[in-house]
Amino acid sequence: MSTPGRDKRPFISGVVEGFYGRPWTMEQRTELFKREQKWGLNTYLYAPKDDYKHRMYWRELYSPEEAEQLVALISAAENNQIEFIYAISPGLDITFSNPKEVASLKRKLDQVRQFGCRSFSLLFDDIERDMCPADKEAFSSFAHAQVAITNEVYQHLGDAKTFLFCPTDYCAAFCTPNVSQSTYLQTVGDKLLPGIDILWTGPKVVSHKISVESIEEVTTVLKRAPVIWDNIHANDYDPQRLFLGPYKDRPTELIPKLRGVLTNPNCEFYLNFVAIHTLATWCKSSAAEGRRDVDMGYSPQEALTLALSDWLQEFMSTDQPGGACRLKKELSDEEPMQTDVGESPYVPGPGENPLYTAEPLTMDDLNLLSDLFYLPYEHGTTARIMLEELDWLKNHHQDAAAQTEEWCGRAGKFDGMCEAVVQMFNRLSNAPNRSVLYDLYNYICDIKSGVGLARTYVKTLGSQDQPSAQIMNDDPEPWDFRGGLSGEFQRMLPGHGKRDLFKHPPMTAVYCIRSYCTEDKAEVQKIFKELQRGEGQIPLQPKLISDSLLSGEIAPSPQCALVVEDDIGVCGYALGLTDAKQAAGMDKFQRPGSDMLLKDFPSLVVAQVLPRVTDPSPVKRMITQLLSSIRNSGSRGVFCDLRRSNRRMLDFYSKHGSFEHIPMDKSLPQDIVVMATKFQ
Repeated sequence: MSTPGRDKRPFISGVVEGFYGRPWTMEQRTELFKREQKWGLNTYLYAPKDDYKHRMYWRELYSPEEAEQLVALISAAENNQIEFIYAISPGLDITFSNPKEVASLKRKLDQVRQFGCRSFSLLFDDIERDMCPADKEAFSSFAHAQVAITNEVYQHLGDAKTFLFCPTDYCAAFCTPNVSQSTYLQTVGDKLLPGIDILWTGPKVVSHKISVESIEEVTTVLKRAPVIWDNIHANDYDPQRLFLGPYKDRPTELIPKLRGVLTNPNCEFYLNFVAIHTLATWCKSSAAEGRRDVDMGYSPQEALTLALSDWLQEFMSTDQPGGACRLKKELSDEEPMQTDVGESPYVPGPGENPLYTAEPLTMDDLNLLSDLFYLPYEHGTTARIMLEELDWLKNHHQDAAAQTEEWCGRAGKFDGMCEAVVQMFNRLSNAPNRSVLYDLYNYICDIKSGVGLARTYVKTLGSQDQPSAQIMNDDPEPWDFRGGLSGEFQRMLPGHGKRDLFKHPPMTAVYCIRSYCTEDKAEVQKIFKELQRGEGQIPLQPKLISDSLLSGEIAPSPQCALVVEDDIGVCGYALGLTDAKQAAGMDKFQRPGSDMLLKDFPSLVVAQVLPRVTDPSPVKRMITQLLSSIRNSGSRGVFCDLRRSNRRMLDFYSKHGSFEHIPMDKSLPQDIVVMATKFQ
């Protein structure tokens, strides 16, 4: 494709393998070349960040075995009319002013040139900007150092067909103070030789939109049209994300103003069908061809439909190992599967389970898949509707809301959408092309589980048995909490969710546990009274030994009192008495069996948290610390007394692992439960 009004060189269009993670295999790259040629793309930029000899050990020459592979790869690209651009990233540790370093760089590129490569790229992205003392003496700036070595290498190669340079400030967000006033970019534009093209990612590293105006601005500074290194489909920054939406938010009016576009897509090779296919459709639009007589235009949705239609055929291809599977629709002209001599196919008998047959994958399934894994800055239509419905169902569920006709109707709609995800998962799991499935499997398992949790939650909201607000009573499975430690960190940070569809997602509360002080007495009594009101009895009956601690009649023992705070204030406490005789000896607590209890368990603990504390871990930490202090005082054991109505703390002590139920004298009120633990 020629680019009108700029120069006679072909418009660069294709793929950059420039992500962090496992590089693609030689076989996958060869397959990529075939696809690019078929779809009308013309370029492949070799720049895998985790290929040792591309970046970390850039000085090392390729071994004979590696050289043989690269020779074959460059030849495969040439056979498919794909321009192979070899990139090297020396910026991690190069000393620009050392002639030996420059010689090492030239020697490495000379070796690759011997493999048949005629196009090259020097990358200085994602590196520190500080220069070593030797470079500071030799060069006036970081940009000056990069430009000097790039020009020298370019001139050394002499006959490079294409030569690309990636600056350290490769997007507008990195420029200080801005693009037009960036001294770094001005140096690059002024000093870099005119035959060298410059890579640019747009306004950001992962740009939402790239406007004509932004490209015109950077073109003025660089004194040449940039080549877009597009990260719109890149997913190496988040292992839970995948992008199967179309190439979009880049107007085709950009094409005459660019030197080219290369997409740096998903790490998983087989999942880039849509990314590359839709880029090819974009490049073939009327603006790219210079055909002003016919307005072909570009529609992201139409490009996506075309890509998914072709991808469906690849999913159904059985030329992959292990690809054979039973489909409901059998082709009549196929030969039956050969079986061992004498072995007849299994046929279920009357009343037995029928044989499992896999439904074939459909376009609806792939459209749903794309919607669920769309683009970095937007969800697909179905995903957005599911989130909106779940948000509405959650916010409009009150005492009887789940029984209203509208609520039930929308809950049914949401359940149907969840079921469609499950069925899509089942059909994808049985698709003949296992190579695509294996790249996709972790993602579809994750979304299926997430949708399943939401589906169960909505069903619980709509049931007669309302979900318990006492989260501390739950004993969840690990799959109830998505994201592991990384998810926990994100939920605790104030910026979490600022790019989500809903601006105020629930966040993990942060709790601070500290020693009790005299000023906390009023807060403890306030919590005690609030919990009394919550149990519906003021004052609570029967009286407990621990009530004297909570009411302030008796002070806790030294080093045996803790409080927990959240972002609102004090929300719980754990208090202890190393010698509980004083509290038990008060007249109102004289009960049969008290002396025997105190003989075996001379110490007392009491703990409570407000209902807003749904995480049991702060209580566990306070109790553990309290037991340690009491044990160190020489105590034989600890008890706590509770009312049966306090089911939350009863459940907590039962699950703590240390406390056991202690049978008491039958003359005691039946509403009292005593839990205790002995120290070894």
